[in-house]
Amino acid sequence: MERSTRQRTAIAQALAAVGQPLLPQELLLEAQKSVPSLSLATVYRNLKGLVEDGVVDVVALPGEATRYESHRHHHHHHFHCSSCQKVFDIDACPGDLGHLLPKGYVLASHELTFYGRCAGCAA
Repeated sequence: MERSTRQRTAIAQALAAVGQPLLPQELLLEAQKSVPSLSLATVYRNLKGLVEDGVVDVVALPGEATRYESHRHHHHHHFHCSSCQKVFDIDACPGDLGHLLPKGYVLASHELTFYGRCAGCAA
């Protein structure tokens, strides 16, 4: 476990306040509201520790740069806006998808990403 620093706290709080997965560059802008001198290298270094400590989760979408979000204690999915490129949490799940698998296959987990335009871009 890494020691708590002002920068680390600002990064974790920024992720929690925004409430959606962010790119490191987006996170830098949010966290700089608390720590103006924060650098992108410091964000990356602290994200590594926050992920290792289970405070932050990695959100990896196919063909996209890695995003990060505050650790969620429940299963959820994501929506990727094709216009603004933001990613949003979807707090719903269709449930057990094992029935879609070929006979004899066993489902261990699943991740769903919805694609389209967010409410702001669709307006």
